[in-house]
Amino acid sequence: MEAVNYLEQYYSGYDEEGRLLRKFGQVEYLTTMTYIHKYLPEKDRAECRILEIGAGTGRYSIALAREGYQIDSVELIEHNLNILKSKIKKEDKITAIQGNVLDLSAYPDETFDMTLVLGPMYHLYKEEEKKQALREAIRVTKSGGYILAAYCMNDATVLQYCFIQNELRECLEKNMLTEDFHCLSTPKDLFELVRTEDIKELTKGLGVKRVNLIATDGATNYMREVIEQMDDELFDYYIRYHLTICERQDLIGATNHSLDILRKE
Repeated sequence: MEAVNYLEQYYSGYDEEGRLLRKFGQVEYLTTMTYIHKYLPEKDRAECRILEIGAGTGRYSIALAREGYQIDSVELIEHNLNILKSKIKKEDKITAIQGNVLDLSAYPDETFDMTLVLGPMYHLYKEEEKKQALREAIRVTKSGGYILAAYCMNDATVLQYCFIQNELRECLEKNMLTEDFHCLSTPKDLFELVRTEDIKELTKGLGVKRVNLIATDGATNYMREVIEQMDDELFDYYIRYHLTICERQDLIGATNHSLDILRKE
C-alpha cells in the first residue's frame, strides 16, 4: 500500500505522456513500437489480442488500438487510468481496467498473442514480486506468444545522478549503493534499477526463451539537450543510427531503459 501511495503522488504530478512526445522520449517509444510490430503474429489485426499491463496514460495502448488490434489495458494508478479512458474513441477496441501486475486473475491462461509489461518492473523492489509479475504475464500469454518487459537500468542512473548531478555523497551517506555501485531502492525512491545480469536471472525456470534484450533509448538521455535541438532530418538519422546499435549487447548496460523480449515455450 505504501508503494502505491508513492506512485499515486508521483504520477499525479508527472507528465509521462509529454515525456514520450518529446524528441528524447520518442526514441524509447519508436524503438519499443518497432519491436512490438516485429514480434506480433502475422494474422488479421482484428483477431490479435494484446495485453498491456501498467498501461499508464495509454501511449502504446491507444496507438495499437488505432492500428486495429484488440487491446486490454491494465493500470494501477487511477490518475493514469482516467486519462487513458478519456482518450478511447467509440471505434477503439480497448478494454481498460484498474489492476495490479501481481494478480491478473481477471484473465484466463493463454489469452493474449502478446503481453506488454512496459512500466511495472520499474516499481517492484522484491525479487519474488518481480518473478510473480513475470509469471502472471507469461501465464496469460499464448504458447509461442511474446512477453515484452521494460526495465530501468542501474549504471545510467549512477553516471547521470551520482556523478553528473553530483549526488554521489548523498547516496553513499544514505546507503543507497553497494560496494560495486548497484543501486539499492525502496518504494520512496520510486524506481528499481537493475543490471543485465539481474534481468537474465529473473526469467530462469519460467518457461520462456529470451529472444533479445535491447536498449530502448541507448545514449539518448546522456545527450538529451542535443537531441532536443536536432532538426527533423538529423533526428531521423539519429533514430536510424540508434536502431542499428540497440541490439548490441556490449552497450545494453549503459542505456536508461531496456526491453527484454521473451517467447513463451
